[in-house]
Amino acid sequence: MMKKEYSKKVLEEITSKFPQVTVKIHGPRRTYLRAPREIVYDFAEYLFKEKEFRLSIATGIDTRDGVEIIYHFTHDAAGTYYNIKTLIPKDDLKIKSLATFLPAANWIEREIHELLGVDFTGHPNLIPLLTAETWPADLHPLRRDYQDEHKELKFKKKT
Repeated sequence: MMKKEYSKKVLEEITSKFPQVTVKIHGPRRTYLRAPREIVYDFAEYLFKEKEFRLSIATGIDTRDGVEIIYHFTHDAAGTYYNIKTLIPKDDLKIKSLATFLPAANWIEREIHELLGVDFTGHPNLIPLLTAETWPADLHPLRRDYQDEHKELKFKKKT
């Protein structure tokens, strides 16, 4: 039976192949891997295709420094999470979509795009999932500046 904790061997392979990645061990079953957005696509593809990790979900958080995206990958056999964290500057909210090789990223990238305004370049279908058809495309309800953005907004009923 495999021990339920992160693998030092896997982390050594990751940092050897991707030296820009910094590792933070959060606990025996959760590891954070901070990566610049320019390598996230290749890094995620490596975890998925070569290490056979599974994308569970991705999350987006609007911080003071930018929008942080966390891709939560699981190594199911070991019961561990390897989380890729990247920060996208607010003046250039773009990152390469993982949906081109990872279908599980499709809907969550659409949600993050819609709610936080991140442009997932190369995504096949960034249409809204949660907001009304009449919702303004440049208004993102999970952004820190949202309460200021929508004060004067008047919605028209669809007829």
